[in-house]
Amino acid sequence: MALRFFTDVHVPKAIVAGLRARGVDVVTAQDASAANLEDEALLQRASDDCRVLFTQDKDFLQIAADRQCRGAPFFGIVYAPQFVAHIGPYIEDLHLLAETLSEEEIVSTLVYLPL
Repeated sequence: MALRFFTDVHVPKAIVAGLRARGVDVVTAQDASAANLEDEALLQRASDDCRVLFTQDKDFLQIAADRQCRGAPFFGIVYAPQFVAHIGPYIEDLHLLAETLSEEEIVSTLVYLPL
């Protein structure tokens, strides 16, 4: 089964549109009426929905590290810094991850983009 993504409010709409055009299942925080959630609650919401959180918010790097240290599982985070790559390469990398990683491989894992 292909990975499904949940994006936070920092992700450009063009990335979401590009993923959807490639058939990737992606829900935005705005779609899920979760745009105002605090970061921990947003990660939990994505995890509860069995979706990998895609973010460009550095705060999630510390949240992931804290959870990994405590042994508190989360479904997975993909982090991409803002302004490091163009939108196209991020779409390609996310599509590749969606098609090649299993849910078991991504749980409690932090993946950095670009690959």
